[in-house]
Amino acid sequence: MPTFTYRVRDNTGKIILSTMEADTSKAVRDKLREKNLTIVSITEPKTGINQDIQLPGFLNEENQLPGLKAVAIFARQMATMIDAGLPLVQSLTILAKQTEHKGLRKILRDIRQTVESGIPFSDALNKYPRVFDRLFLNLVRAGEVSGTLDTVLDRVAIFKEKDLALRGKIKGALTYPTIVLVFALGVTYFLLTTIVPQFAKMIKDINPSADLPPLTRFLDAVSQFLQNQTLLIVAIGIAAFFAFRYYYRTDNGRHVLDRLKMKAPVIGNLISKASLASFSNTLSLLIKSGVNIIESLDIVRGTSNNAIVEDALTNAKNAVMQGEQMSQPMAAAVDVFPPMVVSMVAIGEETGGLDTMLDKVAQYYEREVDEAVDQLTAAIEPIMIIFLGFIVGLIVAGMFLPMFALIDELAK
Repeated sequence: MPTFTYRVRDNTGKIILSTMEADTSKAVRDKLREKNLTIVSITEPKTGINQDIQLPGFLNEENQLPGLKAVAIFARQMATMIDAGLPLVQSLTILAKQTEHKGLRKILRDIRQTVESGIPFSDALNKYPRVFDRLFLNLVRAGEVSGTLDTVLDRVAIFKEKDLALRGKIKGALTYPTIVLVFALGVTYFLLTTIVPQFAKMIKDINPSADLPPLTRFLDAVSQFLQNQTLLIVAIGIAAFFAFRYYYRTDNGRHVLDRLKMKAPVIGNLISKASLASFSNTLSLLIKSGVNIIESLDIVRGTSNNAIVEDALTNAKNAVMQGEQMSQPMAAAVDVFPPMVVSMVAIGEETGGLDTMLDKVAQYYEREVDEAVDQLTAAIEPIMIIFLGFIVGLIVAGMFLPMFALIDELAK
């Protein structure tokens, strides 16, 4: 049975967007009228090839969803046009025409049509939760209520740009060691499966009774295993990957692995500081835009992507709901919030300038992230070079040790 999307207005004038399964649009209309709802629009389900077949690659609509950068650009452009006095529908029409991202272009056209039908902008955005997250939606809703949509969208754009820059720094810091590690594994596999067996065969052909050194025998055994059990190794690797994903989806797994990430040498420091920068930025933005503190903490909790941080924010939210200051449970979460952050938050709560204090915390930890990235790069680069040199040197030593022994034997 096909699923129809409908928009109706209830007795209080509130617009409701939902779906209903029915044979025809007339059946949907009749059912809605029975409930005394005023029909705004009924959209029939899509038919044709896209309804039943998932096309690969860039043809797949799911793969055309805009990323963080496209959303940040959209927020910036919307803020600029609304601030210039352009109506919301006209701004959406212009952006739908000029955006280069095909997926976003289609989404903006639908949002424009939804807004034209009388539904609030925030509700129209809510149709695409995978593009516009809860933070975005709540800020837009706050801007609509306060009449400062342009200001809020400008803040969203700044926040998204900072978030994008932060992710770029972390990704950039991890790119080099990842490339070196993959290269090291590739070189090691090539040497063990191609060069080592040929060298071992040559030694045995020259002197069948030669007693190979322990290191050479070990490398030869590893070489034979890799040649004969490559598929088994790949299968174990794939199984381990999916087992890891499954374990991480469990509550215990998330807590264990997220705590390990925060405690990991070198990288753990970067993750912790990035989490604090993101927390401070997000909470400051929400409070500054008029979102109440309880809802703000709930949103920040949902965007933290770390079970340990989520627990700390849940405790802070519960404390606020009971009339306490959120700095009190934050002080107990010593693994997440350093004393400096707790003190700044406490001062902000007492003076009524929590958003300002959180801005200062965010600025501090953004600088700390920059320094942590530099330290990570400086520390990992020599470690990876030493690691690669050690692996290659070990293999070379294993190959040439029997040659030296053979030369000494022939010299005698």
